[in-house]
Amino acid sequence: MSTVKPVSRKQVPIVPYLILTASGNEKAYFQGCQCQKCGEVYLGTRAICIKCYTADKLEEIKLSSRGEVFTFTVIHQSVPWVKVPYVAGVVRLPEGPVVRASFTGIEADPEAIKVGASVEMVTEVVRQDAEGNDLVAYKFRPVAK
Repeated sequence: MSTVKPVSRKQVPIVPYLILTASGNEKAYFQGCQCQKCGEVYLGTRAICIKCYTADKLEEIKLSSRGEVFTFTVIHQSVPWVKVPYVAGVVRLPEGPVVRASFTGIEADPEAIKVGASVEMVTEVVRQDAEGNDLVAYKFRPVAK
């Protein structure tokens, strides 16, 4: 007699630098690395610091989930499964790195968002993969300063 083992569904980040936590108390965050020689900070992991060229002094760090809008645009044309218009842009994190992102909670109107606006990262399930796991992406939404 065989028993069917239930398939456990996992959450899988859509990019390697998005770290999803198992604890409901801790939010997802961006992983970065910092050069211990010159202090340069990068989004994700690196094998070498491109500022001082050291290869043995990069340490993983947790980056902020808040930042400010560096630049943005309103997207009016996309792939069929993506609802348009939407706002996409670049967010500068306080540690220095920039991250490309879509925005949520913002009207798709250039007057609805400003460069320098404070934003915070949120996550959402965007689809399932072939194994039935939830693929999780990040977006940014406006916050009061």
